[in-house]
Amino acid sequence: MNLSQIRKPKGATHARKRVGRGMGSGHGKTSTRGHKGQRSRSGHRLLRGFEGGQMPIHRRLPKRGFHNPFSKRFAQVNLSRLEELGVDAVTPELLLERRVVRHVQDGVKILAGGEITRPISVTAHAFSRAAKEKIERAGGKVELIG
Repeated sequence: MNLSQIRKPKGATHARKRVGRGMGSGHGKTSTRGHKGQRSRSGHRLLRGFEGGQMPIHRRLPKRGFHNPFSKRFAQVNLSRLEELGVDAVTPELLLERRVVRHVQDGVKILAGGEITRPISVTAHAFSRAAKEKIERAGGKVELIG
C-alpha cells in the first residue's frame, strides 16, 4: 500500500446541497431560505451580535473599570532570589538564562523581598525603593536600563 492507494471511508463525503435547481430537487422555489424575512433576501448581512432589534447583550451588560493601554508588565524578582544565584553581577539576560524569570515582558523589576548580605551589581529596568536601599546598604550597585 502507498499514498496513491489511500481512499476516504465510504460515507465520509456528503453530496453538496444544490439549491434553486427546481422543485424536483427538494431545494427549489425558496431555496431553503423560507418565506420572506430578512434572511430570505439576497445580499442580507447581519452585524456580529445582532439580536433582531433587541438590545444586544454587549450593550445590556454594565461596563466597569479602566484598562490602561500604556501600562507596563514587569517580570518581578525578589532580592532573596538574587542572593541564591551566587553571582556578583545580575542582568536580565542572566535571569532569563538561569530561568529565574520566564519572559522579560516590558522589563525586569527588582523587589525588596528577603535580605541581601553581600555586594551585588544589579542591572534592571525598575527597582522598588526598598530594594534599591537594601542593595546599596549591602555595598552593591544599582543600574537602571532605559
